[in-house]
Amino acid sequence: MARRLTALDDAEFADVCSRIDAGDATRDDLKAATKHLLALLQQKAPGASVEVRVPPFAAVQVIEGQRHTRGTPPAVVEMDAETWIALARGRLAWADARVQASGERSDLSALLPLTTV
Repeated sequence: MARRLTALDDAEFADVCSRIDAGDATRDDLKAATKHLLALLQQKAPGASVEVRVPPFAAVQVIEGQRHTRGTPPAVVEMDAETWIALARGRLAWADARVQASGERSDLSALLPLTTV
């Protein structure tokens, strides 16, 4: 889990978002957007106290605090790719999202949106 994700370049992300917005997104588009937006979250909130999971594409640890190394983390946020992409792009409010979140600091609303593209 220590591996950092790499963000797409702006043009590549804009192309992926165009396909998502048009309803023409492929599984690869959802995977690329998910990983890109999780990479932005890692940059914005570095740390390892909260695990954000977007199965089956990726999971990252973010937010400063006690580092998690084994077993179930003290704080977990999990959602599907479509929900994550909508939240991170500002198309969906945290309060309206179907998210499984538990533990301290699992409310990511203060960190979102990550982009408005």
